[in-house]
Amino acid sequence: MRAVIFDAIKGRPEVREVPEPKAPLGGVVVRVAATGMCRSDWHAWVGHDEIALPHVPGHELAGVIAEAAPEVTRWSVGDRVTVPFACGCGRCEWCRSGQAQVCPDQEQPGFTHWGSFAEYVALHAADTNLVAVPDSVDFAAAASLGCRFATAYRALAGRARLTEGEWVTVVGSGGVGLSTVMIARALGGRVIAVDRNPEALAAAATLGAEHTLLTDGTDIPAAVADLTDGGSHIAVDAVGSEQTCADAILSLRRRGRHVQVGLLPPVDGHPRVPMARVIGRELDVLGSHGMAAADYPAMMALIERGALAPQRLIERTIGLEEAADLLPRFDRATVAGMTMIDPADGTDAGAL
Repeated sequence: MRAVIFDAIKGRPEVREVPEPKAPLGGVVVRVAATGMCRSDWHAWVGHDEIALPHVPGHELAGVIAEAAPEVTRWSVGDRVTVPFACGCGRCEWCRSGQAQVCPDQEQPGFTHWGSFAEYVALHAADTNLVAVPDSVDFAAAASLGCRFATAYRALAGRARLTEGEWVTVVGSGGVGLSTVMIARALGGRVIAVDRNPEALAAAATLGAEHTLLTDGTDIPAAVADLTDGGSHIAVDAVGSEQTCADAILSLRRRGRHVQVGLLPPVDGHPRVPMARVIGRELDVLGSHGMAAADYPAMMALIERGALAPQRLIERTIGLEEAADLLPRFDRATVAGMTMIDPADGTDAGAL
């Protein structure tokens, strides 16, 4: 099969022919119809995650089951599926209680094993982790759910427990930030979007952001306090830097809730967090690490009803060659939405 692969940390990714995967015990092989490029893929390429080399990235995907191991009981060849990026083992107490996203023995395509920047990908513990994709939801929209969209949904609905009328400050208007904006509005929140990119803020406004703030010289916490009469009820750092984390926390009103979604890599030491504000204002600081397959039905129902439209977040679709070129500079790329990869683009592979 064709796949994007690199042989060294920060090595040049290229498209090569590699062996097709085999279904692991209790798992499946999925023919990839669509897969998203995420900042997390760049983190793996640059060495912020422990990966085995050579490596195929990619963790947001949807497609059709091409092979299923004999132990799989709930799924068959030909089923349309997607999967959370954090795949639980299916055996531990966390998986049995529906919290596979924090499974201590989880597998992650594109991190713990070869991922979905390829024509086929292997997935583990299929009966625990796979999610059915309805015929009414296209593969690109389904692929967008696995990391950024599902993480944003759980961050607001499951972790911060957003209630109607609350202010939500979203720092960062890339794929996860725009997902957060859309979901916050659908759940009744009032949204302030923050970003350094005017085009991204324009996209956030079309998705329902009531106010947008450009970070160029703006005192973000002060601006949020003015707009909300004292601060936001909820803040989400959808970027993952010392500055964005601080801006989000300092934008909260007393007893507010901060959700950290963007990864905070320990570059030049662990990032400093304004804990004095957390203590003095009794703020809640919450992490959100994806969403287990068991929690997908409520989100999928909103998508089928049209209340959520993840396909609106897709800015562009590219092929594997373009993906190999883009990955090393994805942290600097100017994007106003999600980048989706079609592994069949530029090949003679037939339609799924």
